[in-house]
Amino acid sequence: MPPRARKFLITGAKGCIGAWLVRNLVERGASPVIVDVDPHADRLRALLSEQDLARVDFAPADVTNLEALDRVVASRRITHIIHLAALQVPACAANPPLGGQVNVVGTLNVFEVARRHRDQVRRIVYASSAAVFGPDEYYQDGRVPEGAPLQPGTHYGVFKQCNEGNARVYYQSDGISSVGLRPWAVYGVGRDQGITSGPTKAIKAVVLGRPYCIQFTGGLDLQYVKDTARIFLQCAESDLPGARVYTLRGSVTAIDAFLETLARVAPQARDLIRAQGKALPIAHDLDDSLLVRDLGEVPRTPLEAGIRETLTIFEQLRREGRLDARDLDN
Repeated sequence: MPPRARKFLITGAKGCIGAWLVRNLVERGASPVIVDVDPHADRLRALLSEQDLARVDFAPADVTNLEALDRVVASRRITHIIHLAALQVPACAANPPLGGQVNVVGTLNVFEVARRHRDQVRRIVYASSAAVFGPDEYYQDGRVPEGAPLQPGTHYGVFKQCNEGNARVYYQSDGISSVGLRPWAVYGVGRDQGITSGPTKAIKAVVLGRPYCIQFTGGLDLQYVKDTARIFLQCAESDLPGARVYTLRGSVTAIDAFLETLARVAPQARDLIRAQGKALPIAHDLDDSLLVRDLGEVPRTPLEAGIRETLTIFEQLRREGRLDARDLDN
């Protein structure tokens, strides 16, 4: 399909990855349709001008409402769906039935709409998560290979595993092709929710000159959100058949090393930022060879460069009086 004929729908578009996807699409001249129950657009406004925002089509729908979602896809002639709408780990732990409704039923609705409009919708790309894996001790030392057992330890991770299975069934039964992507800790402007938002909040705290404590330690894989958004788009625009699932890989590191890198870029961080708590129960050294094999070159911004760019954007927002610090109090 020619690029100009593609019409993108992004669910959860007011979240971090969604906002960067919208920015990418608008920069290339597209007018994406977005669905999100969040009444605010703070993350979008941090990344787009008001002129750019005017190109975005805000559609009134909730992913848990199948018929409302169906009307959006039909009326806007959607050809590509990027499905990001979800509740994060803490929200799923606090209210598992609601988490299942949004994260599982919402995803089923996306696939069902694509099935209803199979001659129109060419591709679904959805956000799975590295939370489908268990902790490091469940796997042998070293990088966790492709095809390793999925042993999620949270409701959120189980919901994401369920979505991968349902995607496979929709392909087997109805020929609906899809790609599920498993990010680990995405960081960058707009990342202000979920436990792995700690590194981004630390960068923001440095810009504001405020102390901040990341609430976990140990190993992690930091994936710059600009890269993550571009990979979602690469997958959406690919013609790969099947129900594919790919693990993403960014800068595999540890919290102590992140703090050292942050302090190298912004020396004041040594006095402001610390970390405490246990390591997260998710294996962090994951193989992304299938993604590289099928897509070819994928973007990988070095950690120091990603921190510098994030600092620069936060600094600009601070100078303009638009840097929201409410997330640092949570």
